[in-house]
Amino acid sequence: MSQTDTIAAIATARGRAALAVVRTSGPEAVGVVDRCFRGEDLTEVESHTAHVGVLVNEAGADIDQVVVTVFRAPNSATGENVVEVSCHGGDLAPKLTLQSLLDHGARMAEPGEFTERAFLNGKMDLAQAEAVADLIHASSTQAHRASLTHLKGRYSELLEDLREELLNLCSLVELEIDFSDEDVEFADRERLEELLDETEEILQDLLDTYPTGEKLKDGVRVVIGGRPNAGKSTLLNALVGHDRAIVSETPGTTRDEIEAEAEIEGVLFRFVDTAGLRETADEIEAEGVRRATASIEEADVLLYLYDLTVGLDSEEIDFLQDLADSESDVQPVLIGNKADAAPDLPVADLDDLTALKLSALEARENADELEGLLDRLTDTVAEHLSRAEASPVVMNQRHRQHLQDALDAVRQARDALDRGVSGDMLTLDLRAALQELGAITGEITNEDVLDQIFSRFCIGK
Repeated sequence: MSQTDTIAAIATARGRAALAVVRTSGPEAVGVVDRCFRGEDLTEVESHTAHVGVLVNEAGADIDQVVVTVFRAPNSATGENVVEVSCHGGDLAPKLTLQSLLDHGARMAEPGEFTERAFLNGKMDLAQAEAVADLIHASSTQAHRASLTHLKGRYSELLEDLREELLNLCSLVELEIDFSDEDVEFADRERLEELLDETEEILQDLLDTYPTGEKLKDGVRVVIGGRPNAGKSTLLNALVGHDRAIVSETPGTTRDEIEAEAEIEGVLFRFVDTAGLRETADEIEAEGVRRATASIEEADVLLYLYDLTVGLDSEEIDFLQDLADSESDVQPVLIGNKADAAPDLPVADLDDLTALKLSALEARENADELEGLLDRLTDTVAEHLSRAEASPVVMNQRHRQHLQDALDAVRQARDALDRGVSGDMLTLDLRAALQELGAITGEITNEDVLDQIFSRFCIGK
C-alpha cells in the first residue's frame, strides 16, 4: 500500500436502500471522480460542496444520477482529498460506480485503509482509530456510548496526560545524570514518589475497568441451568421474546447449547440455554450435560431453574451452596419456576443466594412476570455501568496488555527509587512505561502492528 495512491471503496452496506456512498481518498481523488462525472468541473469547485450530475463508465455510458461531495486536503476525514459519490442503493449502482472510479485511476482500498490514512495524517490517534471499529461493531447502547467516548478522545487525553507526567519525570532524572559530576539534583525526590504513586493509581484504575469493557463489548453471558424439564428453554424464549429453543415435555430435549441475545437497559445479554443436568446413559445427552457444566463455569450469571412442584434435591443444594461460597466470578440466581402450578409454594431459601419465583410459561404472554428477574440482571451490571459513565473504559485486549506492562514498569521505577538505585536504571523503567503508553495511542508503533489492527476493519472504512 502507498499513500500516494488514490483509493476507492463502497462505504455503505450491500442490499436494497435509498442511497449508497462510494468514497475516494488520495492526491488524485478529485481528478479521478471528475473524469467520470458529467456536471460541474470538480477540479474548480470549493471544498465541502456538493454537486449533482451523472456518473458515466469508461465507455461514456450513463451509470446513475449522483451527488458528489468534495472535501479538499487537509480539511477532510483522512487529511487527503476526499470525494464521496452518493448514488442510488442496491447492489448494481454502487458496484458500477466503484468500477468506474477504478477504471479512471483509483485502486481498490484495503480493509481499514481510510481510517489508517486518517491516523497517519494526524486526524486521530490509534486508540481513536480502534474506537471507530468498536463503534461500527457495537451491539448495545452502552457499548456504543463507550466507543464514542474513546472516539472523541477522552481516553486518549488521559493517556497523553500520563505520558506527559512520565516524560517530565524522565527528563529531570536524565538531566541529573548529565550533571552528575557537579552533584546537582533537579528532581525533587518526594514529588517524584508522589507522581509515581499517582501514575500507578491511574493505571490500576484503568485496568480495573477492563471487566466492564468486556461486558459492554461482548455482552453479559447468562447461562440458564437446571434439571431436565425445569423450564429452561421456556424461560429463554420468554427472555428474548420469540421461540429460540424447542420446548417439550420430554426430558432431555435440549442436547446442545442454544444462544440468543437481548438488550436490557442498554446492555447486551447473551442467554445460553443448556442441557438438563442429570446422570444419563445416552452418549449424546451426556455430552450435552458436560458442555452445560463447562458453560456454567464460564458464565457471568447463572440462572438456576428448578420446578417448584418437585423441589430441589440435595445434590442441587450442595452445588448451589458451593458456588455461592466459592471465589468464582459466576453470580448464581435461584429461580423457582412453574409458579402457575404451585402459586402457594415459596422458593427455596439458601444462604447468600438471590431467589426468585416466576412462571416462565406465563412470562411468554406477560412480560411483567419477568420484571423481578430483569431487575436482578441489571443489578449484576449496575456497578459496571456506573464505572463506565464515570471514566473511560478499557475495551481492547491490546490496550489492556500495554497498560499492564506500563504499570509493571512504573512499579519497578517506584521500587528502584525506594532502593536508591542510580538514575540511569530509573530512567530505563520510566522509558519502558512511556513506550507502552505510546503504543496504545500510536505515538510509538510499527508497521506490523498497524497492519494487524486495520486489517480487522471493513473495506470502505
